[in-house]
Amino acid sequence: MVYVILGGFCMALADSVPGVSGGTIAFILGFYDQFISSLHTLLHGNWAAKKQALRFLIKLGGGWIVGFLLAVSLLADFFTTGIYQVSSLFLGFVVASLPLVYSEEKAAIRGQYKYIPFAFLGAAILILLTRLNFSSMVENLGLSPFTAIYVVIAGMLVISAMVLPGISGSTLLMSFGLYVPALSTVKELMHGDFHHAWILLFLMIGIIVGVFLSLGGIKKMLDSHRSAAMYTILGMMIASLYAIVMGPTTLSEPEPMMSIHSFHIVWFIAGCAAVAAINFLKHWMQKRNDSKTEA
Repeated sequence: MVYVILGGFCMALADSVPGVSGGTIAFILGFYDQFISSLHTLLHGNWAAKKQALRFLIKLGGGWIVGFLLAVSLLADFFTTGIYQVSSLFLGFVVASLPLVYSEEKAAIRGQYKYIPFAFLGAAILILLTRLNFSSMVENLGLSPFTAIYVVIAGMLVISAMVLPGISGSTLLMSFGLYVPALSTVKELMHGDFHHAWILLFLMIGIIVGVFLSLGGIKKMLDSHRSAAMYTILGMMIASLYAIVMGPTTLSEPEPMMSIHSFHIVWFIAGCAAVAAINFLKHWMQKRNDSKTEA
């Protein structure tokens, strides 16, 4: 139980920042397939299976909520004042995650080189989304039918990204110009300010619709076309390095893209160390569970 709650906590920290998706964290910690299956069962399973899936998701969701609120309270301001430090941290996350994903999916990747074009496809999709910067759209238009539809569509795409082990939903939020507004709105709500609550409302609508529309397809893709899916995910992960470097340009007050001069090696190493620690925790918990089973 504690492991699942901690997993949800770590997923929230990843989902709250551009670079690593919560799906990647679930993948590294070893409960990704259970996470996807539980979501799918909650929508399509029988009542007994739904209750079991719901128990798992409640534990995971509890940890996620705590982690998300902590991340918002700490990151909403620091993300703009320390953008290059945070971006360096996220680069470390992604670089350290790549070999772990490869190690976990050797069977689907090694020797399956005919699927390499899917890696280029995944990279191209993410780079295209990164190049699209709509940061001023929501800010300038405010609440309108067009903006509401735009935010709903963004929410649909973001939730699809968040459940995949590779592409960060926060990176997409940055591309759509909604990352800082969403984080700032959550922080405002924590202080009783509902002025921009409409942003979260329409994001949630998009997320709910996106779950219903995409989850079945994602599960089928991972179950029946895993090699193609893994190469697509690896392509997106590699391209997310570019998205992180360009991240400062997507802020409401754009900053120059990250350069060698604004790169922070200490934060990069910290990101790598965090992923290594998560992977160590995974193997430690597995050994502990194996020892209990043998006993």
